[in-house]
Amino acid sequence: MTVESIRDFADEMGRLGIEVAFDAPFGALTTYRVGGTAAAMLGLSDEETLCRAAVAASRRGIRVVVLGRGSNMLVSDDGFDGVVLRLSGSFEELDVDEGSGSVVAGSAALLPVVARRTAAAGLVGFEWAVGVPGTIGGAVRMNAGGHGSDMAAAVESVTVLDPRTGVFEERNSGRLGFHFRGSALLPDEVVIRVRLGLERGSSAEALARIDEIVRWRRENQPGGQNAGSVFVNPVPGEVTAGRLIDEAGLRGFRIGSAEVSSKHANFIQADEHGRASDVLDVMRYVHEVVLARSGHSMRSEIRLVGFVDDERSGVEK
Repeated sequence: MTVESIRDFADEMGRLGIEVAFDAPFGALTTYRVGGTAAAMLGLSDEETLCRAAVAASRRGIRVVVLGRGSNMLVSDDGFDGVVLRLSGSFEELDVDEGSGSVVAGSAALLPVVARRTAAAGLVGFEWAVGVPGTIGGAVRMNAGGHGSDMAAAVESVTVLDPRTGVFEERNSGRLGFHFRGSALLPDEVVIRVRLGLERGSSAEALARIDEIVRWRRENQPGGQNAGSVFVNPVPGEVTAGRLIDEAGLRGFRIGSAEVSSKHANFIQADEHGRASDVLDVMRYVHEVVLARSGHSMRSEIRLVGFVDDERSGVEK
């Protein structure tokens, strides 16, 4: 796909009233805050414009990435030769029905906001999400979780857009293929909204649980430029990636501007103004050393964008 074809596509979207930016900061919008630009970025605030843009891009063979908070994404220093869709407006809406326990969240709704709003309403079971700096849409795609729960335990249904057909489809949780830190959603399918089913409970206890989770994360996980846990636990509940990395003596290991966190071994920190290539090199090295030492081939949670072969660029998925 040429730069000219992407520019023609973006110009067409601009004539439809869609917000367009060329050579737009991309890596800087992820939680790693490293990496290059996107050829074009579209700001989309409603389903109609999203559908028009996604379908048009699909028909032209233009590569598309939907950007939430970028909390599990690493963008190449060379940038991304495609189009980024950045969702806002109606996609950030959150409707909490205290009576029925039903919660409908747009795909760009922030997990910590949903966790606090539902807890305040006396709906329990989503407190764990307060510590995850991502959006509902991304959380569904990777079945995000923590503190003994995950999205699979809370999701009733998801509305998905297929950009190849322009069709919106509501799928119940049983059709989403949830597994540990993953789902059966196709790479080009776009999550539109999510319906959660939560139980009634004590608002005071739920808010106290949130405070406990926030405190635990501050004490046990690093801040700064990272994407949270890098590797999926090889045997959930039994063998953790952090322990394997620690046992391999890699806590504090550094390549260039990236290092394994000294506070939590399954976090890789990027320096200010660092390079995405250094982060990826650390990921690869950690994977290789742990595999050689323990026999566990750790799957990465991080989505690689703009690298050669993208997600298959050297880190076991």
